[in-house]
Amino acid sequence: MAKRLTREQKQNQAVIDLVNKMFEIAGHSVTYDDIKGRQDNWYQQWTMTEEQNKEWREWGIKYIKKEKRLLKSYADRQMAMFDLNYGLKIKQ
Repeated sequence: MAKRLTREQKQNQAVIDLVNKMFEIAGHSVTYDDIKGRQDNWYQQWTMTEEQNKEWREWGIKYIKKEKRLLKSYADRQMAMFDLNYGLKIKQ
């Protein structure tokens, strides 16, 4: 029988999944493992378009709703905060 993840492990996995999907949608060959532990502003080194950002945020809201079992409004708020803190720079 598989061991259940703790709340902290689930949170860590969500961060990994969101970052990996962000880089995937933006078309960069970077993963969470490449940026893990960096103290600089790594999220400003790569860019994404507004359309890619919208696609990633929509995916993230669905992911957060499913994984954390939240209402859409709460998932939207959490995704907005994640994007604000760790989202890639938007290019015009």
